[in-house]
Amino acid sequence: MMKPGSTATSNGSSDGAGNTPAAITTAKQEWEQSVLAKVLGRFPERRSEFAASSAPTERVYTPLDVPDVDYVEDIGFPGAYPFTRGVQPTMYRGRLWTMRQYAGFGTAQETNQRFRHLIRNGQTGLSTAFDLPTQTGYDSDDPMSAGEVGQVGVAIDSLADMETLFHEIPLDEISTSMTINAPAPMLVAMYIVAAEKQGHESKVVMGTAQNDVLKEYVARGTYIFPPAESVRLAANLISYGAKHAPKFNTISVSGYHIREAGSTAAQEIGFAFSNAVAYIEECQRQGADVDEVAARISWIFNTHNHFFEEVAKYRALRRMWARLMRERFEAKQPTSWMLRTHTQTGGSTLTAQQPKNNIARAAIQALAAVTGGVQSLALSCYDEALALPTEEAQQVALRTQQIIAHESGAADTIDPLAGSYYVESLTNTLETEAARIMDRIDDLGGAVAAIEQGYMQSEIQEASMRYQREVETKERIVVGVNEYIDPEEDATPIFRPNMEVVANQLQRLKQVRAERDQAAVDASLARLRDAARGDTNLMEPILEAVRTYATLGEMCGVLREEWGEYVPPTAV
Repeated sequence: MMKPGSTATSNGSSDGAGNTPAAITTAKQEWEQSVLAKVLGRFPERRSEFAASSAPTERVYTPLDVPDVDYVEDIGFPGAYPFTRGVQPTMYRGRLWTMRQYAGFGTAQETNQRFRHLIRNGQTGLSTAFDLPTQTGYDSDDPMSAGEVGQVGVAIDSLADMETLFHEIPLDEISTSMTINAPAPMLVAMYIVAAEKQGHESKVVMGTAQNDVLKEYVARGTYIFPPAESVRLAANLISYGAKHAPKFNTISVSGYHIREAGSTAAQEIGFAFSNAVAYIEECQRQGADVDEVAARISWIFNTHNHFFEEVAKYRALRRMWARLMRERFEAKQPTSWMLRTHTQTGGSTLTAQQPKNNIARAAIQALAAVTGGVQSLALSCYDEALALPTEEAQQVALRTQQIIAHESGAADTIDPLAGSYYVESLTNTLETEAARIMDRIDDLGGAVAAIEQGYMQSEIQEASMRYQREVETKERIVVGVNEYIDPEEDATPIFRPNMEVVANQLQRLKQVRAERDQAAVDASLARLRDAARGDTNLMEPILEAVRTYATLGEMCGVLREEWGEYVPPTAV
């Protein structure tokens, strides 16, 4: 019997000589020519090539696949540079991740009721979806909003709606994530003022605003202004938050939507990091110190079905970011080197066919995210390929997180797959490929230039088409879609927003306009216009306008008039 810790060589000895590259190479060749060859002759492998999204997958991994890994320099310990194993020394042994569920529909009053239901069921943070008019800076009564009010999220027109949204929810205790980008400064301003009206100073307010408008041009489409002006506005919010709302993450750079649009895992990293570089450089241009803003940068990434690639991705993300911040930006504080991320399981991986299969998909993805060491997690619900989630689906998603936390053992030890030849190799591969992508974007002039030239968009489109071809040719099996199909499948009950919300929201908006001090509104909007024409930080004028109950559409309208709207280049 071998002693614990000893290594057998190909001839069965255990003197440690089998650890050398030459010995492993010889042993692997012998195995391939004898044991493996016999089995392949009888049972050929299912297909000639297996792959994660970013790299081919080898049959077996050995130390030969990670020859240059230096444990201290490349892997290290949790809570210490380069944070490959996690950003906290005890990770989930001390405190579980924040469990969120994405919610928002109809009016602020309806969503407030859903929020309070989730909190009663053990949710520890809120994640807010906004409707399309809100995301694109239009009021509910704007002709551009027709048919969309309250449909894919909650409608927020003014401070009055934000106050209702968080009625009886203490904003000094609950952390709120807001998926809002182009008009993020306006929504965060409403949130801060709503907290003030509850009696809380901005310095105690906790949460996250996505505020990552660059990825909107790449992957999602809810942009308003031209890229350069949008980056200025995003950086204004980041700089303001660093000084006045230190517990609030004023940007959550999103790889999530880049992945949803069809990117590979490496592209998700490379494009998101390049966008983050653009925000940091703009903050520096506006006079902020890198350590002042970097500590409040948070992230949202997507978790797809390839369990091991996703675990490796979170490890690569932390290591890359730590090195980028310390070496490229010369950040001095360890908090600036830490990548803290929320993740949502992959909405684009959900299927309308056999939707309850999505429960298993989300569970696997969530387990990968936890194994990879995320700080916050939300599951896409099993019925989201069909409509907004039902309360039942949201509860199943939340219970899935709780089972992983308390029953699976995944939270009991830190970075449990560290040292796996496969996972370490994948971690290195993702980092190398993502760095190559970032170098290409730098060569093009940075993220804004790369977006304006269509580089990111075309790369995502190509990756997405490649994936679709694999599904159509059955190189990639999607259970219930191109294999194991159930022709007698029953329809799944889906949630539909109450269409009466439109009339209620319009009446609410009309009442707000009738009761506010119009002269104060006009004066605040004039000051916002003056600030937009200069180079000062816009957050104070925005906060002033919010306090007068100026509407989102009115504030964005001023900036539309001053900056114009972005029109993407026409493909020829």
